[in-house]
Amino acid sequence: MKKSILLTGTAGFIGSNFVPYFLEKYPEYNLVNLDLLTYAGNLENLKECEGNARYKFIKGDICNRELIEFIFNEYDIQGVIHFAAESHVDNSIKNPGVFIQTNVNGTFTLLDAAYKYWMEKPFTWKPKYQDCRFHHISTDEVYGTLSLDPSDLFTESTPYAPNSPYSASKASSDMIVRSYQETYGMDTVITNCSNNYGPKQHDEKLIPTIIRRALAGESIPIYGDGKNIRDWLYVLDHCKGIDLVYHTGKTGEVYNIGGRNERTNLQIVDAITTILDQRVPKGKSYKELITFVEDRAGHDRRYAIDATKLESELGWKADENFDTGIVKTVEWYLKKYH
Repeated sequence: MKKSILLTGTAGFIGSNFVPYFLEKYPEYNLVNLDLLTYAGNLENLKECEGNARYKFIKGDICNRELIEFIFNEYDIQGVIHFAAESHVDNSIKNPGVFIQTNVNGTFTLLDAAYKYWMEKPFTWKPKYQDCRFHHISTDEVYGTLSLDPSDLFTESTPYAPNSPYSASKASSDMIVRSYQETYGMDTVITNCSNNYGPKQHDEKLIPTIIRRALAGESIPIYGDGKNIRDWLYVLDHCKGIDLVYHTGKTGEVYNIGGRNERTNLQIVDAITTILDQRVPKGKSYKELITFVEDRAGHDRRYAIDATKLESELGWKADENFDTGIVKTVEWYLKKYH
């Protein structure tokens, strides 16, 4: 008997890399993908899964309680991996209400439906649902910002200090997940990841924007002085981390997934334009297109994750470093944009 797992938001960037990987690795699972297909979700990203009998797509909103309950009953859902989220910081500054609705209320709706379906009452599971787990995908942005000291890293015990409406909404959803673990005895795990990059990312994000605008001969906008630092994680390495935590992480635990690849935005744009100068040379360097624009409001200076817990307890390690991952990424976008 195959086990059905509900995946949310997997027509987006990380989820659409996760689904083909997970489908291939676990023939014993049926995967139900619930996605509202907002501007950030695209079924083209999942074309390779469409003919698979173990994959089902449902268009719908995670805030729709009736729909969520129907899915649990109809497919006998025995696990949730929750990717769905509004995630673009700039958009959260312009329109925070959507982020609170999706990231906070949506997460609550999923959790509460799962609790009612799997459990009789607090700390008492229904027969056959004892192994059901709710895995919540979160972000390193809930921890706020770091000093420029390279030894200053986010760990699982770093206090939350979110600075944007986006990160505040994710911090809120993390806390709701935690509360269902503590109050009701649900089996939950949370992963907080650093900036992902790789194939299928939405055009609005930094790396696709740099590549797209460079190829079009348009200015490449960089916020402020370009010295904001992020830790970059290749998306497939993130998917492997999620897989490990879902299957072997300790209940109630938080695991940080990071690439140990800190780069300033200037270093990112320099690496990409160097590759483009080699692969698709024009009369002059793409670097000449770099333009500095007014900084983003509340722009955190530095994020970096210490993934020691995941590495030492569960044996995870990133297969890509930034130099290998960025070449694969640029090559994928060259096929898309060129």
